[in-house]
Amino acid sequence: MPAKLKHRIALVALIFLSDASTAQSALAITVELAKKCRALTAMAYPPRVPGNPAAGRLNGTSEDVRDYFDKCVANGGQVPNGQAPKETK
Repeated sequence: MPAKLKHRIALVALIFLSDASTAQSALAITVELAKKCRALTAMAYPPRVPGNPAAGRLNGTSEDVRDYFDKCVANGGQVPNGQAPKETK
């Protein structure tokens, strides 16, 4: 085997191993948890027009909705009592 080929194979192997060692595993949430948090989020931030997500929410911004959902998932489907949505009208 030529020396250049050996070096290239070693370089590819080194890149593969360094990439594999830095990969982080993400934990997937269950379907039940996602459905529960989606329902809680919809109750906390009801849509302006039911069935039309483009119409927006009655209160809060899309960032508020996303944060509420993320906190629900992080707490296993339980939203902290102090985490009530902001009223904006």
